Amino acid sequence: MTEFERIIADNVARINAAIAAAAAAAGRRPEEVALMAVTKTRTIDEVRAVVAAGVRLLGENRVQEAELKIGQFAGIACSWHLIGHLQRNKAARALQLFEVIQSVDSIRLVDELERRAQEAGKTVPIYLEVNTGGEETKTGTPVEESDALAERAVAASHLRVEGLMTVGPLTAAAGVAAAFRSLRRRFETYRKVFGPDFNQLSMGMTDDFEIAVAEGSTLVRIGRAIFGPR
Repeated sequence: MTEFERIIADNVARINAAIAAAAAAAGRRPEEVALMAVTKTRTIDEVRAVVAAGVRLLGENRVQEAELKIGQFAGIACSWHLIGHLQRNKAARALQLFEVIQSVDSIRLVDELERRAQEAGKTVPIYLEVNTGGEETKTGTPVEESDALAERAVAASHLRVEGLMTVGPLTAAAGVAAAFRSLRRRFETYRKVFGPDFNQLSMGMTDDFEIAVAEGSTLVRIGRAIFGPR
């Protein structure tokens, strides 16, 4: 193991320990929370190091960047998720590259993904992205429009809605916790509509993942705490 690989492995171990501690403090089991490594702008060597450290759940923000990376890991059991904003003109390619699209944030995107998935003869797992903080600089459907988005998505025969996703607001810890808590409540409401496959709550990043775990996250998306600053 190189020094670089050791640093990555140590970082992954430290984050897993923090997840376990946050889960225990909230009366949850550590295995209820999955760790995703965010590979945006990271090199192939960096991604290889995190995979070697045992992280097989990988999140990429851009379709173009994913095209350069995913093929390098053929034969390795990795699950790639799109976690960045998806333009409708890239929907077809995204469906070819990613196992899950986490960033579905509009009815028009639902319709485009449904059309492309039908053409491909496949059923695609998706998460609905909600802008819980109401910040104009962040993507995600506004909270007040999320019910309409959910209704459209559940009606799509080639999409399987498996969860909700959000990016926490840039505010004090109490505000972040409140945003995550509101999404968890919406998640619990939607479970009655979507059924047993609807079981993922993707929230929490480097600066707020412990808060997210306390508020019910099932998947945290970590980049900087694993790889260091870009």
